[in-house]
Amino acid sequence: MVKQLPGIVEPDDGDGHRTGRRGVVRYLHDEASPSAPRMLLGRALRDWREERGLKQQEVARRLGFSPSKLSRTESGHHEIKEQDLHRLLAIYEITAPQEQQALIDLARIAGQPTWWHPWSAVAQRYLQTVVSFEDLAVRIRSFDVLYLHGLLQTKAYAQALIERGRGTRDTHLQLVNLRSERHTRFATAKHKKMICVIHEGVLRHPVGTREVMAEQIDHLITLSQDDNRFQIRLAEFDCTDMPIELGATTIFDFKGRVPKIAYAESLDGGLFIQDETMVDNREKAFDKLLVRSLEPEATRLKLQQLATDHYR
Repeated sequence: MVKQLPGIVEPDDGDGHRTGRRGVVRYLHDEASPSAPRMLLGRALRDWREERGLKQQEVARRLGFSPSKLSRTESGHHEIKEQDLHRLLAIYEITAPQEQQALIDLARIAGQPTWWHPWSAVAQRYLQTVVSFEDLAVRIRSFDVLYLHGLLQTKAYAQALIERGRGTRDTHLQLVNLRSERHTRFATAKHKKMICVIHEGVLRHPVGTREVMAEQIDHLITLSQDDNRFQIRLAEFDCTDMPIELGATTIFDFKGRVPKIAYAESLDGGLFIQDETMVDNREKAFDKLLVRSLEPEATRLKLQQLATDHYR
């Protein structure tokens, strides 16, 4: 089920429905969950409604919806029809063509088949939600303290890591192929950038053989040379005042007036965080990590040293 974090309470919007900019934290495991376009469209529509000072039940009445249907639309669990979206644009007085088009584009993308559908039988649903955010984001910021981010992994590293989990060999191979496809699509898409801070411990605790790790480090060096696509920084063991308690976190940035979202990985699921204060806190911790990490060229030299000292 979708769980809400304790202590995060949303303000009442009348009729017993909860809304508001705070309190949007979802823990997803293997339940049906909204894709990124639908979740972000719902969030954007809710923000517009709040900005206009309108209550959920009032807008629902004007649309001929039940309040629960509008609530599901704003949470991303209900697909909105094109004519209803245009009615909402009028109700919220969204007249700027660029702002209108951003919402229309999100609705259009949300209704299209996903490229990762062939893997839907083997990929957990929370992972499919992560992939949908990767697909939509224009910038991804990531901190890794245990394992490398999926978009950075070689096929051999991914296979060694995935084989630690449950499932058949065929399932493992399909998940490895999905991970490779994720990287290919991100690396070849236009106007996308990834900024990664990798804790040194990630590379000092091997996944697979020495050969796998040596190849993986070489791959990181190669990726880091593509400054327009990947910026990779290493957080050294002996650097003081590193807020590594941030944990494995990814922050997604999108085009236009679409709020950013943070994702915190766990063993068998993850937190999708839309709460503005919580996302802001994670951004500040990430920025602090970025500043205290090695610059790109120093990172490449350190990576070469790690490979030589431990895996060659």
